[in-house]
Amino acid sequence: MRVAVFNTKAYDRRFLDQANRDFGHELRYLDARMDVTTASLAHGCPAVCVFVNDVVDAPVIEALMAGGTRLLALRSAGFNNVDLAAAERLGVDVVRVPAYSPHAVSEFTIGLLLAVERYIPRAWARVRDNNFSLDGLIGRNLHGRTVGVVGTGKIGALVVRALRLGFGCTVLANDVAEDPDLVAMGVRYVDRRTLLAESDIVTLHCPLTPDTRHLIDLDAIEHARDGFTIVNTSRGALIDTTALIEGLKRRKIAAVALDVYEQEADLFFEDLSSEIVSDDVFQRLLTFPNVLITGHQAFLTEEALEAIARTTLQSIADAEAGRPLANRVDTSLIVPSH
Repeated sequence: MRVAVFNTKAYDRRFLDQANRDFGHELRYLDARMDVTTASLAHGCPAVCVFVNDVVDAPVIEALMAGGTRLLALRSAGFNNVDLAAAERLGVDVVRVPAYSPHAVSEFTIGLLLAVERYIPRAWARVRDNNFSLDGLIGRNLHGRTVGVVGTGKIGALVVRALRLGFGCTVLANDVAEDPDLVAMGVRYVDRRTLLAESDIVTLHCPLTPDTRHLIDLDAIEHARDGFTIVNTSRGALIDTTALIEGLKRRKIAAVALDVYEQEADLFFEDLSSEIVSDDVFQRLLTFPNVLITGHQAFLTEEALEAIARTTLQSIADAEAGRPLANRVDTSLIVPSH
């Protein structure tokens, strides 16, 4: 099948080309991000492949359909950037990669947490300047502390196991459904308010839905334990960034580690080192010494990229052959695109 692959980097092409040896699709790589101005580049392609920061709203889907596209393949688990109502109305199938490598994201989450709790980036920067002073680098153990995990799906469950079994943390959890295996190891499920009030550390691993958008807002921060740490490797808009900054200024929040940001579409995955970044909110975040931000790289392992490529191409092959789409997004959920 002819596939227009938007928003691609060298690593995307490497792993897609490698996996495509088993499928034989005609992959048309495009550097451009998907939006209403670039949708015409997919003209004549029955399938289009996009990433998390591509905009696939109703006008885009209409333009794609006019050009002959009938399948939208996401190289991601999340689909909040897609107008599912429009896809349902226009008859465009949407497939995703629901579980490419939960270990990649869960391990990176633990890495971020350790880095921010033990001041590893600050220590590294000092040593680079031949400054070996330990003043200001006093961290805190994870052992014995209470961690609240919001979302205990495949990624969240791995984070829970690492914290509970590996570090000896007390773990509180919040999810629409309890995992009996986690309960059996001593995890206690509580409501969000209780989780915030009792947790030293809060880590987010839930999808972005209308119910979870700005899950961490000013009210949530006010009701959280004083001096808590926030980690987010899930979706940027789970956190109200303006409220986060206010919490940092008030010293209510001790540390923040983010791999995602709610307005990341104009920033992440690009080299802007020679540009003037006009996002004042993001720039303000970078001024805090207790904030660690990475550019949405938690998924970026060889194993995950291989799984993303293979799963995506398999879904396209299934669509071409008229087989059931195992990874089809249920468009009846009608989750708003933003």
